[in-house]
Amino acid sequence: VMFGSNKQSDGGGAYSAPVVQGTVVQGEPVAQHVPVPVPMPMPMPSAPAYDETPLTAGPSSTDFNGYKGEIQGQKFNDVPFAIAFVVHLIVMLYFLVAYAVGGGQGGDGNYYDYTGVAYFVSVCGVFATGLSTVALGFMMKFSNILVKMALFFSIGLSLGVGIMGLLSGQILMGVMGLVSFAFGICYAYFVWGRIPFAAANLNTALSAVKSNMGLAGVAYFFLFVAFGWSIWWSVAAGGAMNGMGSGILFLFLVSYYWTHQVIQNTVHVTVAGVIGTWWFVPDEASSCCSPALKDSFVRATTYSFGSICFGSLLVAVVQALRTLQHMLRENDDFNFLVCIIDCILACIESIIEYLNTWAYVYVGLYGYSYLEAGKNVITLFQNKGWTTLITDDLAQNVLLMMSVGIGLVSGLVGLVVAAIDKDIFAGIGYDDAGAVGFFVGFLVGFVLASILMSVVGSAVNTVIVCFAESPAEFEANHPQLSAEMRSAWQSAWPVECANY
Repeated sequence: VMFGSNKQSDGGGAYSAPVVQGTVVQGEPVAQHVPVPVPMPMPMPSAPAYDETPLTAGPSSTDFNGYKGEIQGQKFNDVPFAIAFVVHLIVMLYFLVAYAVGGGQGGDGNYYDYTGVAYFVSVCGVFATGLSTVALGFMMKFSNILVKMALFFSIGLSLGVGIMGLLSGQILMGVMGLVSFAFGICYAYFVWGRIPFAAANLNTALSAVKSNMGLAGVAYFFLFVAFGWSIWWSVAAGGAMNGMGSGILFLFLVSYYWTHQVIQNTVHVTVAGVIGTWWFVPDEASSCCSPALKDSFVRATTYSFGSICFGSLLVAVVQALRTLQHMLRENDDFNFLVCIIDCILACIESIIEYLNTWAYVYVGLYGYSYLEAGKNVITLFQNKGWTTLITDDLAQNVLLMMSVGIGLVSGLVGLVVAAIDKDIFAGIGYDDAGAVGFFVGFLVGFVLASILMSVVGSAVNTVIVCFAESPAEFEANHPQLSAEMRSAWQSAWPVECANY
């Protein structure tokens, strides 16, 4: 499901009504043979609030006026990246068959048994799935409180890192943790007044998700896909590295992170299409299995799949490099250099993920290619003067807190399972079941929870983009939520949201 604007030109660049699934949505009056006045509770401003001449996304984006996207034709975007992803899955399938079905014999002639790994991942995955379901219901009831808890969580996490660093003799890590703790306190002080703003965004997003609970079904589907991929990857990668050596570890890490990024971003694009329809035509997106859900899912897995694979690969490469860098920390001679490299990689990862967050909203709403979507949505925020506003990630902090919490609890479950069966990882050559159990349990729980939390996160981001483009339609279709959002936004950002 995508929406855009009819290109009904009157020679002066007049506003044109958005279209959702071929239906003209009432917004500003549209020229017809018999003019019919449409009352608008919130008339759109006649001129940009921050720039008399709107920016454009560049010569390649001739259909983007700098303020509102337009629906793109049904075409497959970024096809080479989709092909590369499918080929990579075929290669992983070969390794799975060769080392699981084929007997699991390593290059050293030893037989490796992966049944313990599969059982362990299954237990942790089932537990994380159930806990994620409970967490989603909890978030729908306590959004305001959770925003405050997330602030304290980030501050406490920094303090914990600082104390652990000092106690373990890692002075640099301890100092950085304490500095982050101090900055966290200052940050909480300055953003405390913006908590209602974040809670309003979260509440609107949750309301949209509750009206389209089929999105939870999509998330659960991909949750089980991710669950199956975790088992698939652990068997295929473990067997391949036992037989071919650890020199190919980086490629397998890219494979693992790339697939999980594709899963998360497919959910992101699907949610964006459904929430966009709910924003403009709530009757088309107000049931569990609405047409909006079906069309958005089909488009995300076909026409926009190449764009999803493109951006996901960029993040996966950086994540794989960071994982390798973490392994180098065991060498005390290069602690400072390793820390610097980690900071650089973390910054690169944050930048790419930040761009992906907004680019995939436009991919889901209008069907742009990956690069075009990124340019267009950033141009929109620049024209609105919202480049500072969109950096406010209080709502996203809640989602991260929930994912980390579920990961930690899942890690504890893994620790218990490993303690009960100390030989559960003996089949692949690991004797220290406790440490491996906690790490694998945390990884499985965190990844699976992140996919489910991404439904709400995608809805929050889509709400922000839609509010930037079309606040009048929101006021007409959801007046109570609109009033709450306008009040919270104008209180937190009086200059940027003066015209809302």
